[in-house]
Amino acid sequence: MTAAAFPALPLGGVLVASANVHIRDRVLSKLQPGGGPIHIAAGGAEALAKLDSGNWQTLILDRQLPDLDAEELMGITERQYPGIRVMLMDSWADDQQESVEPVRPHGQPARSPQTICDALPGMIGDSEPMREMYRMVRLVARRNTTVLVTGPTGSGKELVARAIHRLSGRADSGFAVLNCAAIPETLIESELFGYTRGAFTGATQTYGGKILSAQGGTLFLDEIGELPLGAQAKILRFLEQKEIQRLGSSEITKVDLRVVAATNRDLAAAVEGGNFREDLFFRIAAFPIHVCPLRERGPDILRLSLNFLEQLGGRTQSLRLAERSKPILEAHSWPGNVRELQQVLERAAILAGDGREIFPEHLVFSLKASLARKAG
Repeated sequence: MTAAAFPALPLGGVLVASANVHIRDRVLSKLQPGGGPIHIAAGGAEALAKLDSGNWQTLILDRQLPDLDAEELMGITERQYPGIRVMLMDSWADDQQESVEPVRPHGQPARSPQTICDALPGMIGDSEPMREMYRMVRLVARRNTTVLVTGPTGSGKELVARAIHRLSGRADSGFAVLNCAAIPETLIESELFGYTRGAFTGATQTYGGKILSAQGGTLFLDEIGELPLGAQAKILRFLEQKEIQRLGSSEITKVDLRVVAATNRDLAAAVEGGNFREDLFFRIAAFPIHVCPLRERGPDILRLSLNFLEQLGGRTQSLRLAERSKPILEAHSWPGNVRELQQVLERAAILAGDGREIFPEHLVFSLKASLARKAG
């Protein structure tokens, strides 16, 4: 169906989502919605924001969206806005023609978004918890919303933060990391906000700080739950004002960046216990994303294992899992999560020596387990 033969649309608002401005203009020129408003969105995240704030009858989606899979967005719309008519639009590279078709031609159901959500950059896994996490990351990446990533140690929270950055409009700017648990309280302020030469003993040169190094990009505050209360107050003020003042300087600098925080603690419980500021908690938890422990990821355990062994083997030696080793890996509780899996397989590759296969006797999960096995 060509653009000149667009289907008759019902009364009410029409939202057209496409990143291609030329295609958007051509489609808008063909629409005759019967007096309702016509709006455009440059991507899936923007379309969702407009759906939240408007009264729409029809959503027309370009199949080639820059941030979300069009059919994934279609599924979200069907669940959250069941009264909206959704149509998919094919866009051609030469911008000469477009076609619009119903979402479910011949009465066929749309694919579930859970089946089409590709893995995030740098991440591996196709389990249901991971697919849901991928979906949440893609929903928020194109916005400037502050994100709180929760999950146990070693589960990959920093990978999630980096994926949010790489999928955002800030990907070409810096990604700065501050491990809040690794810096003494007396140094947190200078590490974050920077300092001028001579601001304190040992300040032999001016330092811009983590915040300034993330200008235009993303600041990742890892293990934010470990921040002392005094430092929490300074972080809160920065988040509210989006400005910094270096130690030893009276100059105020405005900053433009996105903040992603992460923690392995229950911050709501920390707030109740008086160990974390409630106002800071609500500021950073605008959009929480949870990374589940490895033991809940089922088939991802073997997928990750094969990937790690491929990395360990390199170009000259291929490593593989013996069949007897697979159920052992799947049955382990993995208290150290993905990080523990990587370490276990690295030890196994060393214990295998010149062999190319990882057998159960090469899998050492802890010193305690190793001693118990020898005693047996």
